[in-house]
Amino acid sequence: MYFCLHSSVNMKQATIPASSFEFLKDLSQHNDRDWFNQHKERYLKEHGSIVLFADELLRLMQQHDTLETASGKASLHRIYKDTRFSKDKTPYKTNWSGNFKRATKHLRGGYYFHLQPGNSFAAGGFFSPSPDDLKRIRQDIELNHEDWRELLNQPEIAQTFGSFAGEKLSTAPKGFSQDHPAIDLLRHKQFFFKHPFTDEEVLAPDFVQKLNETFQALRPFFDYMSDVLTTDLNGNQL
Repeated sequence: MYFCLHSSVNMKQATIPASSFEFLKDLSQHNDRDWFNQHKERYLKEHGSIVLFADELLRLMQQHDTLETASGKASLHRIYKDTRFSKDKTPYKTNWSGNFKRATKHLRGGYYFHLQPGNSFAAGGFFSPSPDDLKRIRQDIELNHEDWRELLNQPEIAQTFGSFAGEKLSTAPKGFSQDHPAIDLLRHKQFFFKHPFTDEEVLAPDFVQKLNETFQALRPFFDYMSDVLTTDLNGNQL
């Protein structure tokens, strides 16, 4: 059990105001620099509310995990888009989002939250594993698929997230048998989970606790993956 510590940010301050979603809705209809500059003060006010929310979320998460992220503000992504290589040249994102990285090379995995009218969710895991990590994950699945089934069927994972999200191959990856009993897992290219939230949930006073609990449900998976990705096939520390 984790005990709450005193916080300078109270629950009311950490509640996401409905005005923050209204701003995003308006921005989606007027996604240009002139409109944004005319409403810059409004943006700064809403961004400030999201910072307070992220500060409290970080405080809660630090009670059950060790994070590299220094502050709630540091976790947030810029609203300005990089359009250099995109066909969509609208200059601004129409969501609030942020991520928390686990600290040290031995704690693997990361957390991501995305807040947008009609499309809010929490996600966590390994969105773009390196080739070495991907190979090591698949090797562990090949050798220990029963452990993987047991892990993924744990109530905190199965009831919160269901199955893995993300891309997967249409056939077996190179070097692995199409007939392997865990071919459904071996085909995955990404190993992350996703949990959706309604607008009503996001704007509710208890959302920061609910999001924290959702992230906390990832710990059995992160703990297992940290062991896998910091050891070789013989269990020796890398």
